[in-house]
Amino acid sequence: LASTADVRYERDVTRMVFNDNVGVLEDIRKSLGMQKDSLDRHLAASPEAPGANQPYIVVSIEDHRLWYKQGDSVLFTTQVATGSGKILEKEGGSHWKFETPRGRLIVQSKEEDPAWVPPDWHFVEQARKRGLGLVRLNRGEEIPSGGGWAIAVSGANVVRRYPDGRETPIETGEDREIVVGGNIIIPPFGTNQRKYRGVLGTHRLNMGDGYALHGTNKPETIGRAVSHGCVRLRNEDIAVLHSTVPIGTPVYIY
Repeated sequence: LASTADVRYERDVTRMVFNDNVGVLEDIRKSLGMQKDSLDRHLAASPEAPGANQPYIVVSIEDHRLWYKQGDSVLFTTQVATGSGKILEKEGGSHWKFETPRGRLIVQSKEEDPAWVPPDWHFVEQARKRGLGLVRLNRGEEIPSGGGWAIAVSGANVVRRYPDGRETPIETGEDREIVVGGNIIIPPFGTNQRKYRGVLGTHRLNMGDGYALHGTNKPETIGRAVSHGCVRLRNEDIAVLHSTVPIGTPVYIY
């Protein structure tokens, strides 16, 4: 026999998918004991619900599970990781909250071997974890290292610049940030040092506003609330979605 939770899930998702209604999403949110919707901006939306032959994706934050469906048929399902809900304080009293948005989004584009461009919160988080300061590097500036060379931007790279004019690009990545004089250096957007390969796994399905379904280099985190807002999948699972999910597919997250 189906459990009460399963029955409730099927009922709620069916209502959400076929009504495509903000009021229905509000009802579901309340039934799960949530007091505030995490999405404070307009989600991608269209007036029509998916037709009988149109595939769609459903993500349950509570169950950490994704379903790719067409009508009543489940084409694919797997576990996912979702937003941790943690709060990171900013200077000045505001904060970042790492939640997966609830509502209706759209698969807007697809990528292979995606690069992650870490937002400012990544460097703030790393600095606090490691007891370091933060310094933002701007184009046209140099940050002295104290070792006879300086950090600077040259073309698309952040480089070590030596007194004799030599320049060597600096390698960066997750947990391999640039550290000089007890400070993590925040590279400018557009530089190669602000692009991390491998963090997002093998594929990414972009849903807009920085949110995506993507792979991971940490498969042990799947099934948990650990991400900074995106829906994280094992690489073999996101590869399936990348190859089968068309651009324009609705994604219902609740």
